Amino acid sequence: MSDSLRRLVIVVRADPVICGHSVEARNLAEAALLRGFTEVRIVTWPLEQLERSGLPLKPAESITPYSPGIVVERPDGVGDYKVIDGRYLAGITGRLVELFTDGVPTVCMSLYLSPHTLAVSDAVRVAWSTGLPVDVTTIAEAVGSDVTNVVCSCVQSGQYGAAAHVLASYLSSDRCVAVSEYTRDLIVDSAALIDERHGTSFAEQCRERITISYPAIDTSAYLDLDEGELERRLAARGLARDGYVLFLSRLTKAKGVDDLIAGFARSRAHAGLTLVIAGRGPEEAALSEVAARSGVADRIVFANDVSDAEKPYLMAGCAAYVLPSKPRPEFVETFGIALAEAMLAGSGPVITADTGGIIEAVGDTAMIVPVDDPDAIAAAIDRAVLELTAEERREWSRRARDYALQFDRLAVFDKLFDGLVVDRVPG
Repeated sequence: MSDSLRRLVIVVRADPVICGHSVEARNLAEAALLRGFTEVRIVTWPLEQLERSGLPLKPAESITPYSPGIVVERPDGVGDYKVIDGRYLAGITGRLVELFTDGVPTVCMSLYLSPHTLAVSDAVRVAWSTGLPVDVTTIAEAVGSDVTNVVCSCVQSGQYGAAAHVLASYLSSDRCVAVSEYTRDLIVDSAALIDERHGTSFAEQCRERITISYPAIDTSAYLDLDEGELERRLAARGLARDGYVLFLSRLTKAKGVDDLIAGFARSRAHAGLTLVIAGRGPEEAALSEVAARSGVADRIVFANDVSDAEKPYLMAGCAAYVLPSKPRPEFVETFGIALAEAMLAGSGPVITADTGGIIEAVGDTAMIVPVDDPDAIAAAIDRAVLELTAEERREWSRRARDYALQFDRLAVFDKLFDGLVVDRVPG
């Protein structure tokens, strides 16, 4: 392997954003250190900008520190109030130009095509224009919401130029990946519509260039959990093992929590269970009202302070993990990282819906319910809790864990960086 590849730069909405791909960036950064990169930088947004954005954020004290060797950079904006928009994107792009021209050979990966791949593409162009030595290899990952929320909306609204900007920047990368087959197909289909209307050739390029890189998960965080610590953490929440149904994800309309509350209320099993709704998001207040009107409010608990360290234990102790995601104009579940995490933790059966790329995350190891169907959710909860034997539950968990092990961060990293990976260090 070449001795030249030593720095990895990842451009993403990083911690404290509650998002599976923020966690994925962390896992890729940690894997890079294990695979011989001597310097890893995560270039992201200032905290005050994230707070103003309305994105769901974790409490700072709940975030596990990065390993030594990983530096998180939050460049300041460029200009003042007269620059109405783009100040902070300009700051990120400018910092990338500096990193690409300082003489250190660099691999730069962007998660989310807009705006992060746009920033990387612009930075590479500017770096080359300086006349300074440039040694940078780029990887662009389409995570899905960047396609549904940007590319697809551009196609629907006829904003050809904006769609072309995103796709051309994506295709200018040395390696183009998507987090699922579903996401790849979505990109190709959107590109085909642009080609049909404007005579471009984006779709064929996308078919030829885009490969699949499933999200990277730290499987070690979910395996072989200490039983004593599990009991202590559940007791601190007033919970008992197999005594609760768990939802743990962002609280948005697309996650289907309203359907889960209705399904839980209609289930036969609810009398002996608690429904734990863990997470933060724009629907937190609205869902609290839904729970209050459900008739089972005394059995529903909201937890918006779950730390990175506590999450595996909550998943491992539940009777069933439920994520009844449903497609929305602004978001479609293009993979389902939380589902794979629950499977790794050995939770009770995972219950989810066949939408977007979810089936790629769970294979044939989950109970699948139709979208927008509380009665089906109720039936699945009853089956998981009341009808399966202890041995059947163990077998269900074993098969799910075996399937999810393919998403281990080192395995994903090695495949993603094949041909780009530096000399490995032992271990």
